[in-house]
Parts: sequence; structure tokens; C-alpha cells
Amino acid sequence: GAFLIVKGTQPTPPFFTCFLNRFHALRRKTNPFYRTNYHPLDKNNTIALEFYRSVKYHLSMTVAINTRDRIIDVAKKRFHARGYADVGIKEICENAKIQKGSFYHFFPSKEKLALTVIDEFAKDWADGFVAEAFDPALAPMVRIEYLIDAAYFWQKSVKEKNGKIPGCLFGNLALEVSTQNDVLRAKLNAVFKHAKSRFKHTLDEAVTKGDIKPLNTELTAEAMLAYLEGMILLAKSENDPEVLYKLGPAIKTIRIEL
Repeated sequence: GAFLIVKGTQPTPPFFTCFLNRFHALRRKTNPFYRTNYHPLDKNNTIALEFYRSVKYHLSMTVAINTRDRIIDVAKKRFHARGYADVGIKEICENAKIQKGSFYHFFPSKEKLALTVIDEFAKDWADGFVAEAFDPALAPMVRIEYLIDAAYFWQKSVKEKNGKIPGCLFGNLALEVSTQNDVLRAKLNAVFKHAKSRFKHTLDEAVTKGDIKPLNTELTAEAMLAYLEGMILLAKSENDPEVLYKLGPAIKTIRIEL
């Protein structure tokens, strides 16, 4: 914490003494007229102390951010691999190497952590292969092919590393919590709606360009999303990414007529 300056009684903390010496050495380099005979309570020392406090504050903020990120990272991996109910706060704290007090400083409950994990995971996917798949430079229907390929290779790579297909975090959680937790269900539904909008925008563009015949893009997008999630679920149940490879191409044949 910060040290108060009280005239005549101000102690000089050991770490601050070391910091103070380096601070004044730097000031002397930049200003040859800078006073070297300073008193712990003089103006220059007060400036150094304020700077020290600032440094400590920013360092503490960095530690806090790192702690929060560790909690999210640990929870993300475990929620994805084992589900929401099977992972407890104690396990998360132990693997993040933090005390429970630190956990509750950032997240008042496991539910709040799960909401953050869903947001973070959605952002990771949106900024990662989903962004690459829906690259506007690609032809509309090619984007959907790319998305299936990306899903296949991602699930395949995870299986090669861990021996199991993790499936889709959002699909996994939706199956587990939708009938038990309306808050998490609503968050997951928002993620699915955003994913559906990606499909719809692509289909709208494909129709406009004449790549496909007119169709109900709203419902077809929803059907494509359902097909994708269903494939991933089936691949997970069989622990076989080749399910995606074999069934994936059929997604482009899905049509809901006007």
C-alpha cells in the first residue's frame, strides 16, 4: 500500500529506499543541478514517493489482470472439456494458483465466471477462424465451406493432442444448463443468434450475386447453424472428427424456400 508522509515520523521502507536511490540517480543524469543531499521529507523525495506509488499501482493492476486472465483460462479449458456442473470454484482456484478471496474479487459467483468465459470464447472464435472463414474477399458459399473445414481441422487437432473431441463449448453448455439456468441460456442464445446472423448475411450476399436461387435466408441460416452444431455433437459422441469431414459438404444443400 502507499506510505503516508508524516513530518518527523516518516519511515523509509527498505524497497522504497532502493527505488529512491535509483530515482535520484536517474534525475541527476538528466539534470546536473539536481540536489543529491536530500532529506526523506523534502520536496524531491515526495515527488519520488508519489512516482513510486504510481509504479506500485500499475504493477498491482498488471497482477490483477493476470490473475483474472488465469481464472478465465483455467475455467475455459475445464468448462469446455467437462462441463459447467462438474467444475467447482475450489478446483479453479487451485489450478489458477489463487486464494478463494481473489476469485470472489473478480467474480461474485461461478455463474458470473461462466458468463465471462462464454463472452471470451465467443470473442476468440469471432476473431479467429470464424473471421477468416467469413472473409468478405471469399465468395459467399466458399465461406461456408471454409467454416466447415476450420471446424473439422480444429476438432481433429484437439483430439490428436488430448485424445478426445471437445465439441462446441456453446453447444455443450446449452445441452447442460438450458433447462436449469435461464441467465446462461440467454447468454448462449445470444451467441447462437450472432452465429446465425453470419450465415444469413452470407446467404443474402449469395442471393444478391446470383450464386444461389432466392430462398428464406433467415430460416436457412438457422437450419445451417443447427446442422453444424448437430454434426459437432455427433462427432463428439463418436469421438471422431471424420464425421465433420464426411457430413460437412451437405450443409450447402440446405434450403428453406420462401
